[in-house]
Amino acid sequence: MTHPTSPRMTPAEKTQRDELLTIREMCEAFDVTPRTLRFYEAKELLSPIRRGTARLFTYRDRARLKLILRGKRFGFSLEDIRQLLDMYDREGRQQEAQLRRTYEVAAERLAQMERQRAELDEAIAELKEQMDWGAGVLAAFRKAAE
Repeated sequence: MTHPTSPRMTPAEKTQRDELLTIREMCEAFDVTPRTLRFYEAKELLSPIRRGTARLFTYRDRARLKLILRGKRFGFSLEDIRQLLDMYDREGRQQEAQLRRTYEVAAERLAQMERQRAELDEAIAELKEQMDWGAGVLAAFRKAAE
């Protein structure tokens, strides 16, 4: 696929880029609920076109939702996600500074996730030890009952 602003976009890419999706189509495409989309709209993370009561989502909304969902999966706060999304709306030095900040936030989140994993690994090892001990005690009870 070519860059979205490239004049050499294929007709299929241009059609996909220009296509507007309804709230139902967005829900199906991203496996989210209408309530989720409305929530992100209320938080100004998405800004669909309004036609009467209908919401129509643009290519930009789809790209932003993909980033929102990825950020949520990685455990980022909505404010962190907002900063990431803002990066795509900026140019030049502002974009560089925003990217640097996003990188810092990502590095902090990764370190936090690695600490959590270490804590989980330790808890799992302790639980396995307790289960092994319990299995031994139960085996001794069975043997004594024979």
